[in-house]
Amino acid sequence: MSRTIKLAVLISGNGSNLQSIIDAIDSGQLDAEIKTVISNNRSAHGLVRATRHGLPTWVLEHRDFEDRDRFDDALQHYLAAIEPDYIVLAGFMRILGPRFIEAFADKILNIHPSLLPAYKGLNTHQRALDNNEREHGVSIHLVTAKLDDGPVILQAGYPIKPGDKAADLQRRGHRLEHQMYPQLLRWLSDQSLVIKAGQIFYKQALLENPIQFKP
Repeated sequence: MSRTIKLAVLISGNGSNLQSIIDAIDSGQLDAEIKTVISNNRSAHGLVRATRHGLPTWVLEHRDFEDRDRFDDALQHYLAAIEPDYIVLAGFMRILGPRFIEAFADKILNIHPSLLPAYKGLNTHQRALDNNEREHGVSIHLVTAKLDDGPVILQAGYPIKPGDKAADLQRRGHRLEHQMYPQLLRWLSDQSLVIKAGQIFYKQALLENPIQFKP
């Protein structure tokens, strides 16, 4: 049985994953409500996308805070009032501290441009090319206190072709991302996917390996 899940989407840039979620909701493919779109960058184009669709937005510039803890505290206070079912990190380029993550345990999702646990952190496409990898990909994981280290829920790979540049891998990855995030949120909405006490259950079975996404 589907339920309307409440989402807070955090962005720092273009917001293309935000757009894919908006499109899935508007088309009736996803039973969800975006309660807020938050950015640490007031110039983020994703804020324009959100405004076009009449979504509430909030800019929380990290440069306005003395340290990471104060930024996290302000963000936590705001989100606690909204009570989202899930916090969707969609190109949010800030590391969230352990106290914030603990406050929203089992609710924070992140999409990462690699086949985790390979290539955590930044510049994943170029690093994969530099290491002559034959495959790269995209992972959606539950956020824990350690960077890009939470349980991977959904994953998809694609081949690296001769002559590929980092931009080629990014484009290929984005095409997958824009399908994967709405799909994972659909599973949460219809309760095919359940996150409980740091564990992932898919169709009532404990998920021991990432689900392999098939476009």
